[in-house]
Amino acid sequence: MPLSRRDFVQRSAITGAGIALIGAADVLATAPGALASDHESRGKGHDGHHGHEKPLGYGPLVDDPAGLLALPAGFSYRVVTRTGTTTLESGETTPSNHDGTAAFAGARGATLLVNNHEIGGPRTAAPYPVPHIEHLVYDPAAAGGCTVVEVPRHWDGGGKGHGDEHGRGHGHGHGEPVGEWVGIAGTSTNCAGGSTPWGTWLTCEETEDKAGSNGMTKDHGYVFEVDPHDRGANRDPRPVKAFGRYAHEAVVIDPKRGHAYLTEDASGPNGLLYRWTPPKGFHHGRGRLRTLDDTAGVLQAFRCFDSGGRFVDDLSRATRTGTVYGVDWVDVPDRDARTTSVRKQFGAGEVTRARKLEGMWWADGGAYVVSSFARDESPVQHDGAVWFYDAARRTLTLKVLLGVNTTPEQDGPFDGPDNITVSPYGGLILAEDGVGVQHLFGALDDGRTYPLARNELNIGTEQEPEYSEFTGVTFSPDGDTLFANIQTPGIMLAITGPWRRQGKNC
Repeated sequence: MPLSRRDFVQRSAITGAGIALIGAADVLATAPGALASDHESRGKGHDGHHGHEKPLGYGPLVDDPAGLLALPAGFSYRVVTRTGTTTLESGETTPSNHDGTAAFAGARGATLLVNNHEIGGPRTAAPYPVPHIEHLVYDPAAAGGCTVVEVPRHWDGGGKGHGDEHGRGHGHGHGEPVGEWVGIAGTSTNCAGGSTPWGTWLTCEETEDKAGSNGMTKDHGYVFEVDPHDRGANRDPRPVKAFGRYAHEAVVIDPKRGHAYLTEDASGPNGLLYRWTPPKGFHHGRGRLRTLDDTAGVLQAFRCFDSGGRFVDDLSRATRTGTVYGVDWVDVPDRDARTTSVRKQFGAGEVTRARKLEGMWWADGGAYVVSSFARDESPVQHDGAVWFYDAARRTLTLKVLLGVNTTPEQDGPFDGPDNITVSPYGGLILAEDGVGVQHLFGALDDGRTYPLARNELNIGTEQEPEYSEFTGVTFSPDGDTLFANIQTPGIMLAITGPWRRQGKNC
């Protein structure tokens, strides 16, 4: 049975702050620049290592002669797709603005990746829109969507770790060719999303544009299902309106209970974490979501309370890792936001909010949820937090907390985590969407973090360098390859190397 609010408060009083509900030893502690951590020095020697464990991470990052991606020694990368260079099977160039991505096992050992393209606004204004393929278009005015990328088992990438003199890489490479085709088109601002237990991708529109605004001919702000295995299943796209219309970021599915959990990336006021409960008798599976009525099931927003039973208005109130909140769920009055944005339908004291609720990943019986940062719009400022929602206990635990990075132009502290994945080698891998230098970095359960990659492609000037965010971090089904994107100009990368166990998951 899930914990009731009364049970949560009573047990918290006994355990003294509620942390024992999850277990202090399970807490992922903070990265450099952290606000606080109770577990930074627990069990560590003076060098920061624990006993006879191997050194943290994979060593320092080595500059890339091609000026694209710095990696630890022994690691290499291959360019899978690149906007303006690689092409779809229909002849057009790979669309721009690579974002959320998931990997699936394909035929004959191939890896299938569904890649969001976060392109907003009218199609006529987009230099590299998702091509409009017959029967795959939702709104003919919209530029976004998804492509499906097939990486053969024996693809060599045309050489590892080296691009041309402009850092463009070798694209689809040699040997068995990479394939890429449109999964869905005519959607808008496809940011993150999530894979499903039945092997499909849910792509999320991070917009609230309605028909008649911003050039659109249909309402946007929905979730759509894309099947990487069955092209026919993607014909005539239909939004899953039961999940609500708002600035969607990511979604995960509880494989046991059938709930969908969804994040909202919005401000003025800050966004919400949602839970959708399926209607009685509904069973998930391929193509089942598109059969739902627009108001099927129950959509709710979260409401947190602390160990004393006090309402928590914003997640930024938590300033120590290991903080545990109980969670209630409050019905959404109008999920399609016909007159008022969903997050604005709640008054003060009704729901808990958080700035920049971004990536999610389901593992360990719950959802890892990222809040990228908090600034003046929030009670307390930070540069990133990762929470874990335990679906059985209905508790939310702060796992990672990054203090405000005052030197983002320097290669050191991490800030602005966005997309997230749980590593098969232990801990989490996070993609930065911060200010200044951009990294992929790992976070373990004992207070340590480590760099995994650094974006070296300067899209600014020598005097004012600028580096695009990382997105779409995900491992191949066999765990050998880490895929990640550089959003601008739009590059998908395959990273391989001497992976080894880094610690247990949270």
